[in-house]
Amino acid sequence: MRKRWGVFFAGLGCACCMSSVRAALVEKALEGPMRDTPEFVYCTRARYDDGHWYANIGHYCDDVAKKAYAGNGQPDAGVLYRYNLKTRQNSVIFDACGGSIRDPHVDYDGRTILFSYRPAGTDHYHLYEIQSDGSGLRQITDGPWDDYEACRLPDGDILFITTRCKRWVGCWYTQVGTMYRCRPDGSDMQCVSANIEHDNTPAVLPDGRILYTRWEYIDRSQVEYHHLWTMNPDGTGVNVYFGNMHSWIVMIDALPIPGTQEVIASFSPGHGVNEHEGFATLVSQKQGPDEKEAAVRIKHTGRIRDPFPVTRDLFLVAKGKSIAFLTRDGKEETILTDPATPVHEPRVLRPRPREPVIPSRVVSGKPTGQFILIDVYQGRNMEGVKRGDIKKLLVIEPLPKPVNFSGGMDLTSWLGTFNLERVLGIVPVEEDGSASFLAPAGRPLFFVALDANDLSVKRMHSFADLMPGETFTCIGCHETRSSAADARRDQPTPLALKRPPSVIQPFEGFPDVPDFQRDIQPILDRHCVTCHNPQKRAGTLNLAAALAPRFSNAYVALLARQQVADGANGLGNRPPRTIGSSASPLLARLSGDHHNVKVSPREWRMVWLWIEAAAPYAGSYAAVRNTEEQRYYGHAGNKIFGECRDVFKRRCVECHKNTEEQNISGFPLNWGLRRDKEKKKLGRPTGNHERIVLPNDPARFYDSGVLVDYTRPTCSSLLLAPLAKSAGGVGRCSREVFKDTDDPDYKKILASIESGKKLYDARPPWGAPGWRPNPQYVREMKRFGILPSDFDPEKDTLDPFATDQAYWRSLWPVQ
Repeated sequence: MRKRWGVFFAGLGCACCMSSVRAALVEKALEGPMRDTPEFVYCTRARYDDGHWYANIGHYCDDVAKKAYAGNGQPDAGVLYRYNLKTRQNSVIFDACGGSIRDPHVDYDGRTILFSYRPAGTDHYHLYEIQSDGSGLRQITDGPWDDYEACRLPDGDILFITTRCKRWVGCWYTQVGTMYRCRPDGSDMQCVSANIEHDNTPAVLPDGRILYTRWEYIDRSQVEYHHLWTMNPDGTGVNVYFGNMHSWIVMIDALPIPGTQEVIASFSPGHGVNEHEGFATLVSQKQGPDEKEAAVRIKHTGRIRDPFPVTRDLFLVAKGKSIAFLTRDGKEETILTDPATPVHEPRVLRPRPREPVIPSRVVSGKPTGQFILIDVYQGRNMEGVKRGDIKKLLVIEPLPKPVNFSGGMDLTSWLGTFNLERVLGIVPVEEDGSASFLAPAGRPLFFVALDANDLSVKRMHSFADLMPGETFTCIGCHETRSSAADARRDQPTPLALKRPPSVIQPFEGFPDVPDFQRDIQPILDRHCVTCHNPQKRAGTLNLAAALAPRFSNAYVALLARQQVADGANGLGNRPPRTIGSSASPLLARLSGDHHNVKVSPREWRMVWLWIEAAAPYAGSYAAVRNTEEQRYYGHAGNKIFGECRDVFKRRCVECHKNTEEQNISGFPLNWGLRRDKEKKKLGRPTGNHERIVLPNDPARFYDSGVLVDYTRPTCSSLLLAPLAKSAGGVGRCSREVFKDTDDPDYKKILASIESGKKLYDARPPWGAPGWRPNPQYVREMKRFGILPSDFDPEKDTLDPFATDQAYWRSLWPVQ
């Protein structure tokens, strides 16, 4: 490997802004904190193309040849440099010679540098170590994974982010990285995070805990909750540091500020931008983790990256191709500028004391940990919940994705959950609101408080997890994080702690991950379609089994008619009884109150489980369609709206058009446009991409999933609604549009639907006989060791539900 030494562009500092007289902030640094340690390291690296802050590793799920890392498959300009403020000399520590370098981290000795390196012509970043003089290059990790964003722990081990977690972003095309730790030589790899989405930029706090960015979206918006968390270096004691309760920005690259209780971070706008660019922001926990005013933005020009605290009031930052000083009060001073390539991650070369070593609480090999809840009634947004209302906790596990191909939910849900959820079972809550129970270790879990009838009272919108053998105590349900347990309790010891911890009681004989067509449609067929079929349409509702564009008629109808209250991709910490089973009219209609329709206890429980598991459509990630499949089925499903546009314009637009009062924009309905127009009518804050369906919403009739029936084309609402009753239609339109089926426009619509059906029949979609998994799902299941290497989807049979279950089991820390 070739190395270059010596001065990089002699007088580089002078070339950008520094005259022979040192600039004020440089002079101040050299007179004070950097007098004896005037050097810092940084690296150059080409930008990557993707706009997301995290999409800079590996390849895209659709195409292994499409790279996401810096340079996007082209040669990079990765060089690790050492710059001396006194001499203004820039020395090459390590030249990647067309490869990529990222995330330099200066060790406690002030000389050793941890960094991630992807050699030219290879696809993966691994951890390396080198001395600041360029000697002692040593590779630490290897394998078909990306290892990056490393930091040294006080005990000498290394904590880092890695794709060894074997999962893909639930709302994008790229891989997920979560936290692992290893020995200094790369041995003894241990996963210390149960997150199904990204962790980022871990750093050690002065007390020895780890500060990091955690992204999650449990039944809430995917673009609004990527905030600061802490944990112990062994993965125990996970807690929010700042954020999570509020819809906010991406908080990333956070580091503790010496001599203070503050951290500095990049607050990257919105859903985060390329290379973590954002605004330097000071964060204090003195007012607790939820007080927005505790985050103070430094007033600087443009956006910065990679803030590093030199002192309480002075910070190094990267800006484009420059490294600069930034002060607490917003003064800026450029130190150096690279003429060609963006610069990243400036870090001062100076020794520092080790933080305290927090002893590990992990019990190796133990499959469980213990949750203790002091008082479920102590919390925020619990209005209307009386003591005695809550009898149980439902335990649910959000599940990681082995593939993903879009920024949406695809067939997992209709604008609801991005991830499948496994129902583990229930545990009791004592009369005083306490609970104590064992739970599986190393898996993300969240809880739903249930009443005596097993109906939801309050749903958690974040996850908790346990390391093996860990005991974790919560004060209450979404309690104020800076509060203590209520000292006025009648019982000095919670009742749940006067007995052994409960064991989660599963729902035996039920699928723990439901699928709409397999588990719910048969119940509707037995009890509902006698009245709610294409011909009768009692209540203008059709619940018959029928394939439609993307989903089935019945699935879209239930959600569009607000019969099921799922997360709808909205905000978190919802008011009590506004999400889940208690807010879903479908359950009441199946309990005897609706025309004497009463399902069996088993059928009721199955529908209940489906609702509490976020009401998914497809109960397997094998159903997630790749880009080519989305185009194929999108064309098949929506071709009618192009081919018959002239018919709709001549025969329908008079009634079906946008107005100030309602957005019914022809066919199919534009839900994105409608969402933007109707948000204000809800009278509450909404998620950026929340599915909005108003009470008695006219839009419920106009989604393509309701209008088109590819199982029985003549039963399509698009044909029956405007067709005269005398001709076999339902005559739902305000005037008679088609007098009979001989109308040329009727025939044109029918022919278009039938041609779409032929495309569906030629390539059976999810839930239809003959369906086959896509090549990427098979590829990843082979890579993860779930399917044999010689599996052939054209010849071999695949059970998608069993394959997913095997994949999830393979991720458990203790089998």
